Amino acid sequence: MGAVVFVLLLLLAEWGTRTGFISPLTLPRPSDVLLTFQELYVSGALFKHLIPSLTRLLVGAAIGATVGISVGVLIGLFSYVRAGLVPLVAAIFPIPKIALLPLFVIWFGIDEASKYALIAFGTFTPTVVATFAAVDNVDRTLIRMGQSFGLSWFSIVRKIVLPGAMPGILSGLRISLAIAIILLVAAEMLGAQYGVGAYILEAGSLYDLERLFAGVVILSVLGVLVSTVIGWVERRVLDWRV
Repeated sequence: MGAVVFVLLLLLAEWGTRTGFISPLTLPRPSDVLLTFQELYVSGALFKHLIPSLTRLLVGAAIGATVGISVGVLIGLFSYVRAGLVPLVAAIFPIPKIALLPLFVIWFGIDEASKYALIAFGTFTPTVVATFAAVDNVDRTLIRMGQSFGLSWFSIVRKIVLPGAMPGILSGLRISLAIAIILLVAAEMLGAQYGVGAYILEAGSLYDLERLFAGVVILSVLGVLVSTVIGWVERRVLDWRV
């Protein structure tokens, strides 16, 4: 049903732009955007911009998510870690991460390190909050049962805590990765020669709507792919709930 609605909207936009009902200065023809995609693919420019963006997204999000899940599990399990880190996380969570981009550039330089750091930091904070809440909701009776059977803390975390908290962790990752894509574009608009964000910035400065919308569509497809991957992981990891 969703695909049908999407196709109908495209047909409506095509009709509106061809008849003049929608100004070409407001919205380009979907067919022209499709031709722009074809030109990007044939010229090789698509992968020239897409591969650096995917690399930055994967590296930054992997670092942020890994550290965030680890810290969130520690906060959820140990009261002294919670007392020390929850106020810190609560202080940095509301900060708009895009506003920190100039600071990361000063700290890490204008090259790749600042982009990785911004994406990692933006992914870290929501992942910590989601993981901490998920671990905190795990039934403590199961943990005490594991202790009574002589399980080590590592075994308790691996066999009891993580499986119980995994639905909440994966839900948090959906949000974190969406934020990571936003920060990716912001980081690439500052000091990047290649990348989807740099491509959109260049198209916007030239008022080339076909190229600009092509870049926006790439980001939309990237978001859908990320959500699809998370959904696939949920089905594989949480099949025990069925």
